[in-house]
Formats: sequence, structure tokens, C-alpha cells
Amino acid sequence: MAHTAKIGVQAMMLKDSVAEIGVFETLRKVSAIGYHAVEISQIPMTPENVGELDRARQELGVDIAALSAAVELPKGRAGETLRNDFDKIVADAQRLDSKLLRIGMLPYPALKSKAAVVAFAKEANRYAERLQDLGIELYYHNHHVEFAKYDGQYLLDIILENSPAMGLELDVHWVQRGGLDPAATIRKYAGRTRMVHLKDYRIGQLPDESFTLLDQGDIPGFFDHFRNSVQFAEVGEGNLDFEAIIEESQAAGAKYLLVEQDELYGRTVWDSLQISYDNLVALGTAKLF
Repeated sequence: MAHTAKIGVQAMMLKDSVAEIGVFETLRKVSAIGYHAVEISQIPMTPENVGELDRARQELGVDIAALSAAVELPKGRAGETLRNDFDKIVADAQRLDSKLLRIGMLPYPALKSKAAVVAFAKEANRYAERLQDLGIELYYHNHHVEFAKYDGQYLLDIILENSPAMGLELDVHWVQRGGLDPAATIRKYAGRTRMVHLKDYRIGQLPDESFTLLDQGDIPGFFDHFRNSVQFAEVGEGNLDFEAIIEESQAAGAKYLLVEQDELYGRTVWDSLQISYDNLVALGTAKLF
């Protein structure tokens, strides 16, 4: 098994810290745990932040694994898009020596119909081709909605079929939530997958509140908790087989494995990142950090 992938952090987890202490000091703390790569997401790419990312790269040796870019944003949300800010996104990637760019999610309206999905994929493919000419690769990050079937075909496959120049960033939690086996899915898309999000899938214990509802005779309220007990979790704290996931990711030629957790359930981001780090090292992955 070729040990080529590098384990890093998805910076969506770091946005509160960045707002509080800035990019450089945040990445210093990330480095102190033992992570030396970061994928930038939900961090405003202001001149100051880009400058601090560059400084972290040079002074701390942090690898800026990938940057994020949307095709379009929901109404009222600020941020950069490939439609409006293509040159700025490319300039940031070149300054930070990031060869990978990822779309975190398709525009919400693209979920309305198969035709809308195809239109999104074709537009993304045009950006992917332009980026390729500049030495940057474009990837698409999945959630569970891409495993809905349109005329018997996964939405994810419709996207990939209509965007041959775009690769895939597979998120193992969302694959599981979509009803598929993460390791088998990485194997299926091995030729297209260059980044994998390491995020566990846990069934949480029902909270005390659900039994209060039960005692009050609120059966529908109780069943809301019962049905919605899926949680995000630190790597190794849930039910996914990360040994198989990491093995398949390596075999697929993934460049980065990025730890991410959407909700922390009362833990600090630093505690969560430490737990994921410790559990990954215990799996024998120390050489991948």
C-alpha cells in the first residue's frame, strides 16, 4: 500500500477560532496537535487572512491542501464564486501553492430536477477545464443528497458524467448517511477521488428530554429524537471502519485525508481534533501526518 496521502484538517472546524485569534495563531494550535495540512473552507479570503495563510505555510510548514469555491451562493450569503471571482480564486491558490480547489456543495436550486443538476455539472466542468490549464484541479464534495436517484441513477453519477474534468472529494460520513458503504464507495470512484473527508458516523444515545416527552405522552416528540439520533463524531468515536477507509483511500491515490466534524456536542474543537488525531495514530497512521 503506497503511503502517499497526508492527513489534515478541514478548516470549517476552525472558523470560530479564526474569528477570535486569527488564521496564523489558529494554525499554530493545529500544528501543535500534529496536523500539518489544512483545507480552507468558510474562512473569508481577505488580504489579511490570505497573508496569514501564506505565513503559516512558510513559518509553520502548513500545507494549504485545497481552497474552496462555490459556483453560486444562496441569496444573502457573502463569499467568492467561480462565476464572479475566478481570477481572485486562482491568484489565491497560486500564492498559497494550492493545486486543488473544491466545490463544497452544489447550488441548492440544482436539486430541483435532473436538468438542473446537469446544467450545474456542465458549468462546473467549464471551470474545471479552465483551471486545468492553470495547473489547478477542481473537485466536488458530496453530502447524502447526491445519493438520491433520478431515473435510477445517483445524482452523484449524473454530476460526474457531465463534468469529466472535475474530480471527487468523498465525505465518508455523508456516504454512510446516503446508505452506501464508505470503503466500497471510495473503491468505486477510485479513479476520480483525490480527497477524502474523515468524519465518523455515530448513533447518539437518546437525551433525557426525549424521555420527558415520553412521560408527558408526547409520542411524536419522542419519535423525533428517536429518528434523528445520527450524529457526526470524532474519527474512531463512531461506527465507521476507518482502517478500511484509509486503506481504500490510499489505494485510490488520495492526496489528502481531511478530518472534519460538523457539530461537536459540547466539546471544544481542540478536544475533538486531539481525539481524532489520537485515534488515527492508534490505527497506525502516524506517518501520514
